[in-house]
Amino acid sequence: MMDYKIRIGLVPMRRDVSPRPGIFNWDKAIERGHSFVKYIEKTYTDDTVSFADLNGLNKEDLLFSENDVPAAVKKLTNAGVDAIFIINCNFGNEEAAGQIAKAIGKPVLLWAPLDDEFAADGMRYTDSQCGAFGISRQFQRRNIPFSYIETCDVKDPVFDKGLRKFFSVTCMIKNFRGMRIAQVGMRPKPFCSVIVNEGELMQKFDIQIIPINIGVFVNKYNDVMKTRGKELDEGAKLFASRYEIDDQSLPLLRQQYAFVLVYRDIMKEYNIQAISAECWTAMQLAVGAMPCSAYSILADEKIIIGCESDLHGTLTMTLLAAASLGKKIPFFGEFTVRHPKDPQIQLLWHCGPFAYSLKKDGCKAKMVNQRQWFPVKDGQFTLARFDQDNGTYKLLEGSCVSAEGPKTFGTYRWVKFKNRSAWERKLIDGPYIHHMAEIEGDYTEELAEFCKYVPGLTIDTVEE
Repeated sequence: MMDYKIRIGLVPMRRDVSPRPGIFNWDKAIERGHSFVKYIEKTYTDDTVSFADLNGLNKEDLLFSENDVPAAVKKLTNAGVDAIFIINCNFGNEEAAGQIAKAIGKPVLLWAPLDDEFAADGMRYTDSQCGAFGISRQFQRRNIPFSYIETCDVKDPVFDKGLRKFFSVTCMIKNFRGMRIAQVGMRPKPFCSVIVNEGELMQKFDIQIIPINIGVFVNKYNDVMKTRGKELDEGAKLFASRYEIDDQSLPLLRQQYAFVLVYRDIMKEYNIQAISAECWTAMQLAVGAMPCSAYSILADEKIIIGCESDLHGTLTMTLLAAASLGKKIPFFGEFTVRHPKDPQIQLLWHCGPFAYSLKKDGCKAKMVNQRQWFPVKDGQFTLARFDQDNGTYKLLEGSCVSAEGPKTFGTYRWVKFKNRSAWERKLIDGPYIHHMAEIEGDYTEELAEFCKYVPGLTIDTVEE
């Protein structure tokens, strides 16, 4: 399963110089460091975000000496941090900052708090911004990718936005590195567009593809059908409570729900983060049922399954889910048709796998030929696609807003772009296909920042 819980190591820092009046003042730095750590922990700790600090590292609970770097690294590593946040309480220490960032090897955030206290004679006490320039150059010279919050007050909206963006990036990196994705079955024969390079994904990104052939899947499915009748009956009732069901689907509710139980078991047995599955040819031939409506239940359980053996599309959904820290559910709406009248409106559609919780309020949901039919709720959405050609990997990102359009079948959302034709040209030129991952909200900045931490992956934005 995806892991949306992150822990950030807070590293307040001051300059390592002898105490003296005015600039590089120790007392001011210590006071600022303690207040910032206290505020951040109190304001941002929740069910997904926690912090580790340097309390007990030395008598100041700040990093100021290179000699304390090994102990700080050990303390934060033992705490299981997924990233570190360097807080420049005065000018800071660029050597210690570079050493701890390199040793931890996780995403790094740098912030210079606003220098806001000046003596009557003009003396300054902190020069935090000035020191941040030295630290950033240290990171550059040591090839350490890092994020930065613009100099501001800790209660400034700029700080809040920057820190929350870093939470998203940290969660994305945590789940991306070493990801395991199950590949259930082979791709449908005509779908050459979803071909991936399994070896390259492992070599470049440490992403492991776990193959599960149809024979293994069928054995698991048949065992569920034989031994878990009570759960299947409850699942059939759940379907019946949600949908207007056609005569073709009604006799197959238990068989459809069996996919829910099998995929839950696969997630646990193979210790994977997501599943890319063959869904509309071999499955129906092998077990006599379709999984589309089952995917809706799994999606609301935060189990990510990509349709039509599109492994790159599945991977993209994991990135969007992580960007939201698991608070939003991605869906897999492909570019299908342009609006017949408005050239900026596009249909994002798939045959019926979207999470049921995404259904637009007031709209009835149908099950037709074992597939859901309903429109997605209104909102702003981020679109993304991870893909490659000739060993060059890119992450396409952009945003759109909901729009009105003709009623249609399947699960869908009409959306409006600033420049829809630019999106069309981008998909035609490649290296992307029409399969796109979407999620509610705007995470375009987070996706761009994420790519800074992934060598071999370039952000790609549609010009608008």
